[in-house]
Amino acid sequence: MHEQQRGWRQIKLAIIAATLLSPTSLHAASCCGGGSSSSLMLPKTATAMIDLSINQEIYNGFWEADGTRAEYQQGSDLKQFRLNTGFAYRLADNWQTSIVMPYTWNRNKYSGIERNTHGLGDTSISLLYEAFDDITCVWKVRKLSDLKPSIYWGASLILPTGTSPYDNVPDDFDITGRGFYRVDGTLHVEKTIYPFTAAVTFSHGVHIKRSVNREKSNYVEPYNKQLGNRTSITTAASYTYFMESLDTLTATLSYNYLTEGKSTIDGVKDSASGFKKNSISTALAWSDSDNQWILKLSWSHTIDRDNWGENFPITDVFTTGVSYVFQ
Repeated sequence: MHEQQRGWRQIKLAIIAATLLSPTSLHAASCCGGGSSSSLMLPKTATAMIDLSINQEIYNGFWEADGTRAEYQQGSDLKQFRLNTGFAYRLADNWQTSIVMPYTWNRNKYSGIERNTHGLGDTSISLLYEAFDDITCVWKVRKLSDLKPSIYWGASLILPTGTSPYDNVPDDFDITGRGFYRVDGTLHVEKTIYPFTAAVTFSHGVHIKRSVNREKSNYVEPYNKQLGNRTSITTAASYTYFMESLDTLTATLSYNYLTEGKSTIDGVKDSASGFKKNSISTALAWSDSDNQWILKLSWSHTIDRDNWGENFPITDVFTTGVSYVFQ
């Protein structure tokens, strides 16, 4: 019985975990076009951008709370697909805003149950300030000012527009969101000395406490719940190849550390909550000579061995995307 309960808890974590990625799964167009960061950003000279991407997430097991790798029940097949629609708009010379809305399809088979469900995921709205006035990409460092990086800082709000465990759903297979508002602060620093780019992104999020009176299809005695604070750190390195047509190909390798503290229920910590995850990603982006069309392919991989995560699924996420930039 204990093993079955643990299995169901991990299935729930697996389904919910994908919603952590959807608001930030788009590869950005940086100040120079192409880009290497992990959020939706306008190039410095652009006025707006439309971004569409498709994710496929495959679950390969999970980490126990102590970091031990474990398998799902034999015969399990857990997958999630997401269509992410994003739009970014320049509000002023140094201010931009964006919105990302994912639509989610769950394809799950576990313990003899097969469920194919779909619905809107959690929506992300962001506001970014560009702490630089001119494009900082350079071909050669000739003076000290050429080392000045592009610095973005801002905030985002996650809206619980998806179906969560606190809605009227029969089981965890219908979940497409987490059911909580979250406010994130973000700092992104990027420097390009062609053909190389280095970037670091730091974000910290706080979930808003909410009242709960339903767990799936059952009403419960009301209680207050707050998910733990969430921190993400990403480092990335890119190489850009210029074709004779002046189109570009940018290859990126990145590393991400993601952690979330323990939830509280009526002020008491839930010992079974919280998680950690380490992952590496590779990406390839093509941009035309006018930096208007950007095509992207990426693969995010969590290392399939002990102590690379805690209380979290082991996944591979494959992404295909396209952006159109309005100059």
